[in-house]
Amino acid sequence: MKRRELGKGGPQVSALGLGCMSFAGFFGETDEATSLACLDAAYEAGIDFLDTSNIYGMGRSERVIGTWLARSKPRVTIATKAGIVTAPERRFDNSEAYLRSELEGSLKRLGVDHVDLFYIHRREQARPVEEVVAVLKALIDEGKIGGYGLSEVSPATLRRAHAVHPCRAVQNEYSLWTHQPELGMIQTCAELGVAFVPFSPLGRGVFGEVFPDPARMAETDFRRRIPRFTEPNWTHNRAAIEPFKAFARARGWSVAAAALAWVLDRGDHLIPIPGTRTAAHLSEWVTADRIVLTDEDRAEIARLLPAGFAHGDRYNDQQIIGVERYC
Repeated sequence: MKRRELGKGGPQVSALGLGCMSFAGFFGETDEATSLACLDAAYEAGIDFLDTSNIYGMGRSERVIGTWLARSKPRVTIATKAGIVTAPERRFDNSEAYLRSELEGSLKRLGVDHVDLFYIHRREQARPVEEVVAVLKALIDEGKIGGYGLSEVSPATLRRAHAVHPCRAVQNEYSLWTHQPELGMIQTCAELGVAFVPFSPLGRGVFGEVFPDPARMAETDFRRRIPRFTEPNWTHNRAAIEPFKAFARARGWSVAAAALAWVLDRGDHLIPIPGTRTAAHLSEWVTADRIVLTDEDRAEIARLLPAGFAHGDRYNDQQIIGVERYC
């Protein structure tokens, strides 16, 4: 597995990370044994950058990783997040008391005394980001976190935060059907020496060998409420993506590997974190870093899936609350 720097001065990590949201059952029920086998397969393939959050299954994802860390004693870089409060109602809290409390909970579930990267999962708009970064710097100075990151923010917020203390990574959605970060965020990260970590780089499963079936998704699967997965958008999106799948297969690539190769090709500071809960699905894309796209490949992909081709928004009106919009 090729390596990339997790922000200027940060650790070298695998070019592909592993998003661990699926371990909490967001995309279908799973069990600990399946998740542990997935972690084993990822590590054996050279993936040593794991991404989780305090709210993934209310700590379930972190506990699975903690079990694996205690059992396998791997050398990995771990990122987790805090800032979203889900009960009694969804809101955002970036206060020092909340962040410290949630970080301590994450460390306990993971079974570690520090994490390499700690994200603000969503920005609390009423609180100046400069105040939040001052707290994160204190956590760095105390040795509880190696660096901090921001998620679903704008380039303007990144610049304000970075001016207080260098940010290590920004995590926003980015894939062949979600191009917004090209309108300033990818460029700003490159300018400042910040890693850009695309989440959902496989379009929440659409860039896999088989299309997901919204009709068969569990009631708890939040994709059921995403406009891109509802009709008539879903039928249009399937039709638009099918030629790309044929393109990938004609070149001897898996669909998922081709989609990830495109993301990796957008800049050396990009470290995508595809998510899966099974070793079988991981095997479909884990060699994406070996694909080298030609100018002809890039032109054909742009022709097949031009920016803005997707039908429907990436979130519904409730899901998008807290995401900073720009441009």
